[in-house]
Amino acid sequence: MAIRIFITGGTFDKEYNELNGQLFFKDTHMHDLLELGRCRLDVEIRTLMMIDSLEMTDEDRDLIVHQCNNCEEDRIVITHGTDTMADTARILAEKVTASKTIVLTGAMIPIKFGSSDGLFNLGGALAFVQTLPPGIYVAMNGRYFNWDNVRKNRQTGVFEEVEGVGRKV
Repeated sequence: MAIRIFITGGTFDKEYNELNGQLFFKDTHMHDLLELGRCRLDVEIRTLMMIDSLEMTDEDRDLIVHQCNNCEEDRIVITHGTDTMADTARILAEKVTASKTIVLTGAMIPIKFGSSDGLFNLGGALAFVQTLPPGIYVAMNGRYFNWDNVRKNRQTGVFEEVEGVGRKV
């Protein structure tokens, strides 16, 4: 069965406006990334929204939950902004009723910058979603975290377990 990829925006899909110096959304880069990574998995991609996670509302998260509960795939990757990724993971854990493996991932640097961590994080998320048991996870920088034991360290710019050391690939 295919892996469902839901796009929600975040730094992952931001682009840089050279005229005014601002970041903005145009379209997802998922198709290009899968091609660049020579991905041979059967995937179904759906863009749910293109927003910064700091602007994500309860209604946006309800839409994500609804889509996860109602898609036929039981393995789901969600691209998401890093600032509130752990919040969305918590909501998914509370509200997703089906037995599914859901992995949220993102990027600290936009894909269009060329030096992004996004391609690596996407590859990790696709590997983890195939191998982890049903549950909600965050995958960043080669590591995966359970939904209830992860935070973004704003001083170091990396994800870490709330307690202890995270699992490594």
